[in-house]
Amino acid sequence: MTGPNVRERILPRLIEDELKESFLDYSMSVIVQRALPDVRDGLKPVHRRILYAMHELGLVPGRPYKKAATVVGDVLGKYHPHGDIAVYDSLVRMVQDFSLRYPLIDGQGNFGSVDGDSAAAYRYTEARLTRVAMTMLEDIDKNTVAFVPNFDDRLREPTVLPGRLPNLLVNGSAGIAVGMTTNIPPHNLSEVVQAVVHLVDHPAATIKDIRKFIKGPDFPTGAIIYGRDGIKECYEKGRGRIVIRARAIAEEKESTGKQQIVVTEFPYQVSPERVHEQIRDLALAKKLEGISDVRNESDKEGIRLVIELKRDVIPMVVLNQLYKHTQMQQTFGAIMLALVDGTPRELTLLELLQHFVEHRHTVITLRTEFELQRAQDREHILEGLKIAVDHIDEVIKLIKKSKDTPSADAALRKRFKLSEKQSAEILNMRLARLTTLEITKLEEELKDVRKFIKECKEILASKPRRMKILKEELTELAHGFGDERRTEIVADQGEFSIEDLIAEEDMVITVSHAGYIKRLPVSAYRRQRRGGKGVIAAHQKEDDWVEHLFIASTHDYVMFFTEQGQCYWLKVHEIAQAARAARGKPILSCVAMKPDERLAALVPVREFSEDQFLLFATKDGVVKKTVLSEFGNPRSVGIRAINIEKGDELIDVQVTDGKNDIVLATAHGMSIRFHEKDVRDMGRTATGVKGIELDKKDHVIDMVVVRRKSTLLTVTEKGMGKRSELDEYRVQHRGGRGIITLKRSDKTGEIIALKEVLPDDELMMITKKGIMIRVPVEGIRISGRNTQGVKIMNLTPGDLVVDVARVVKEDEDEAVDEDGDDDETPRSAASKTKAPGPKPKAPSKPKSRAPKPKK
Repeated sequence: MTGPNVRERILPRLIEDELKESFLDYSMSVIVQRALPDVRDGLKPVHRRILYAMHELGLVPGRPYKKAATVVGDVLGKYHPHGDIAVYDSLVRMVQDFSLRYPLIDGQGNFGSVDGDSAAAYRYTEARLTRVAMTMLEDIDKNTVAFVPNFDDRLREPTVLPGRLPNLLVNGSAGIAVGMTTNIPPHNLSEVVQAVVHLVDHPAATIKDIRKFIKGPDFPTGAIIYGRDGIKECYEKGRGRIVIRARAIAEEKESTGKQQIVVTEFPYQVSPERVHEQIRDLALAKKLEGISDVRNESDKEGIRLVIELKRDVIPMVVLNQLYKHTQMQQTFGAIMLALVDGTPRELTLLELLQHFVEHRHTVITLRTEFELQRAQDREHILEGLKIAVDHIDEVIKLIKKSKDTPSADAALRKRFKLSEKQSAEILNMRLARLTTLEITKLEEELKDVRKFIKECKEILASKPRRMKILKEELTELAHGFGDERRTEIVADQGEFSIEDLIAEEDMVITVSHAGYIKRLPVSAYRRQRRGGKGVIAAHQKEDDWVEHLFIASTHDYVMFFTEQGQCYWLKVHEIAQAARAARGKPILSCVAMKPDERLAALVPVREFSEDQFLLFATKDGVVKKTVLSEFGNPRSVGIRAINIEKGDELIDVQVTDGKNDIVLATAHGMSIRFHEKDVRDMGRTATGVKGIELDKKDHVIDMVVVRRKSTLLTVTEKGMGKRSELDEYRVQHRGGRGIITLKRSDKTGEIIALKEVLPDDELMMITKKGIMIRVPVEGIRISGRNTQGVKIMNLTPGDLVVDVARVVKEDEDEAVDEDGDDDETPRSAASKTKAPGPKPKAPSKPKSRAPKPKK
């Protein structure tokens, strides 16, 4: 606006100062007036204004619903000058029983669904307060909370609600402010009330004491909290990560006999339809194996997501993958941030309860003071009426003689020493109150009022009495609205282990040159005599062949080590079980290996102990020893296991106890034996020390950890092999040139394996073309170190042995024909498991000691 009477007023100011001040004002406004709840009633301003406006509109239980548009308009016009959508969204959330553990608004109409469907427009829906919400507003008209002017100074609004309900804990809160956020999980009312009562009785109680009553969050959607560490951290520090899993069961479909997984509860704020889409997309992309169909059968009766499985698929293995790759497992990042006296603070569980107790104690005190004052005022009036009744004839005479009301008032006050209020009440008294019955009622009321006044004074004079009232009111609240816990808490991950549902069995694990991995029970391979031709272990393409052979239990971890020293791990039962001649699944779909990484070794581990070590050997003869426990928490992208020099490669890794002898063997037939104690412990990223001095063009191909009195088996790429006594391998200092372990020639080819064996062991060999043979070790004769050995496996032209594994003899050998051919169909490799249920008894099985595969 411009004109001759308008004076321009321009104040120059640095923009950084203006931005700083304006942003600070904005930040404080968002923090205090928008995003964070008050620690006392657990409400943000918008929620508090909605509840108060509905209370003022008379939208209480038992009264008719009113259009949500009426509520939104009233809130906007009187208390909350912001967007109507923000107000309506807040109202909708207080209606949803899947968002709030104890809804504060009773809605009629479409208020959205757990699948993420939006609510109908506010012109269609109706609302009123719930009985729970009424406890939040109870005594608000008794001077229990402070009121401030609204935005236009027309009306007054409460700064906080009296809040008998511990709303901040039972319904939780979530909000993003400027530079801070809050995410308080909901809890069970009965548990919170018990905790508050205990805190009132024992003011010095600790968080440990409180946790005996409050087990953990109790989400409106149920589900399962997985582990108590996150809960403990949240309650003790004010923030923590709580893992939530969907509730699922495995059952058999009667019509087909196939297994299916049925999900009935999902983590808090997770959409079943969204999970349905995730599972469908992952199954189509072949990232989730074993799923034939997925359907969302949820209806008004409840949640039901059905995942049908293919035949012979273990349900709990698939379920574990679903937890890993979908929102069926979520982490709730709890941050217990709230406003304390207008200042944001991160609070422990104990502090939240203490602030609530303090608030309720203040409300009870102010309410009692208000009721005392009101009772005293009533007593004062009743005393005046009593005087009038006792002198009724004189009172009537005085009034009749008076000229007008003021003169009658003055005469009464002067004659009976009455106050202005008493005199006015007498003058307004109806003649009907002069009956004997009414006089008796008057006397009884005065007696009751005086008794109530005495009680109020006793309450105000005694804090224990006020605390007793606090406990009684909370107990009454719990009896009226308390319910059973919906969210189950599993103490630790061990209680939820899927190994309990999987029989322990030794598996042959193979990895091909092209990166395909599979597992098959050891029992699927028949034993053959020395010199047998073997059976097909996998149909391979011309450019692919089996490179690694490995044996481990279904309950073991398999540690994958790449040639460049990176480490990954996986449970054996998570590896896809395939037919004997199948290629398997891409290993990249099992672990997060890079496409250009190649496996060097696979190691079975039952647990990551501090008393055991991993011993590494490289192609260039370097060895390194590291404590096994350093590998107990690998990242999804893998961890560095050993630093590999340029041009070198990792060829083997084995678990040891640190007290054994080590034998290294080379491709040219050399070997060295030295004490493991000669190799000191090193960190994961160390390079290691020299184990053997190599000739030009020679390289290390295998490593043996000598654990018992046995023989050393040497196998060549052309199927030759022999056993030699350990005594022939004298102990030397590491770093030497070593001694001959096999006389190499064109007939033998290069050495490909060195194994420690016993006479009762069996040998499993696999070739480049995918042919596998299983022969008894006792059929291979013992000979000197400097010999060529005997033919162990007959090879077809162009084929070579690529890997060897040792298998401990089974309790019952299976018969084969004299030719050594496998003439029987292998037992089915399928494993069928129902869940939940007791741990299946593991079948009789061979014990194995896994070989360490090489290139």
